[in-house]
Amino acid sequence: MANSSSGMAVSDECKLKFLELKAKRNYRFIVFKIDESIQQVMVEKLGSPEETYDDFSNSLPDNECRYAVFDFDFTTNENVQKSKIFFIAWAPDTSRVRSKMLYASSKDRFKRELDGIQVELQATDPSEMSMDIVKSRAI
Repeated sequence: MANSSSGMAVSDECKLKFLELKAKRNYRFIVFKIDESIQQVMVEKLGSPEETYDDFSNSLPDNECRYAVFDFDFTTNENVQKSKIFFIAWAPDTSRVRSKMLYASSKDRFKRELDGIQVELQATDPSEMSMDIVKSRAI
């Protein structure tokens, strides 16, 4: 179903892979890309459970927008193992204005398709999604 404001559809693969990350923990992260030619959000990269946060952040392009989800495992101050699913809207300052507008106008609709996101981050450069920030938002 297309979003009336941006005309953006979400591929079934996006929803399916997100469910696999959430329920089966088959992936550590997923990077999503808008294919402007068909006006649809697609899966661009799947990160295996062994991959790290650095692997994830290195998979985001320097000058193009992306959406991403990351399954973050951490230990609370009470020494309890937990996990939170982060949604990251990546919009580097060097990306095209049209692209930033397209990703911004489609974000809420896309997020609604991914049931189970617990924390959202918006980042325009790597410092805005550093591990320290992720940890502070998780706890």
